[in-house]
Amino acid sequence: MKFLGIIPARYASTRFPAKPLAVLGGKTVIQRVYEQVAGVLDDAYVATDDERIEAAVRAFGGKVVMTSTEHKSGTDRCREACAKIGGLFDVVVNIQGDEPFIQPSQLQALKACFDVPATQIATLVKPFTADNGFEALENVNSPKVVLDKNMNALYFSRSIIPHQRNAAKEDWLKNHTYYKHIGLYAYRVEVLKEITALPQSSLEVAESLEQLRWLENGYTVKAGITDVETIGIDTPQDLERAEEFLKSRGL
Repeated sequence: MKFLGIIPARYASTRFPAKPLAVLGGKTVIQRVYEQVAGVLDDAYVATDDERIEAAVRAFGGKVVMTSTEHKSGTDRCREACAKIGGLFDVVVNIQGDEPFIQPSQLQALKACFDVPATQIATLVKPFTADNGFEALENVNSPKVVLDKNMNALYFSRSIIPHQRNAAKEDWLKNHTYYKHIGLYAYRVEVLKEITALPQSSLEVAESLEQLRWLENGYTVKAGITDVETIGIDTPQDLERAEEFLKSRGL
């Protein structure tokens, strides 16, 4: 089975314009993401709509493909990039361009989901721990996912699910394993073509979570488990935290 990694990267960002080209420890964020992915998958490309990002990727020797400025999601950009790249790939892995600390173990866990022939889409989850505290669990910017016995997603929500009716909130993390959703996806190529042709769904609009469109239309999303906590770069403040992280590791 052949895996194609695609890293969608836009120049425009409301909270952090030019984020992919921000310098982190002497390298751009997009270069760090690319270097973490290359070698783990069979091939990897940055998919962008901006010539400045294209030039930066070519400058460090990476592969890049230009895509439309009209895409509303990274999934849509992956679909176009996959079509342009071609090749006999079975699975497309969508890697966020603001995750410079993505680990090979996470990509391997995602790939392992496709050892099950019925897997259509795969993603990652990380268990919340009691040390995280209830504040982390109730953070609406940290989507939760409920899984069935076969590690397929039943539902994603910004709310805490399940709600423990007969337990004090301080005991919820002790009583039940809650899973944080990690926004890393992989899709069989034919499934990627299908899901990008779907209209927005009511659940997706309500929660502002794209993956609910797929569940609502009957697709299965298998989850791999990771214990790795990465630092995503969403704001200039995140970049500062990432710099401190690098320094603490002597990198």
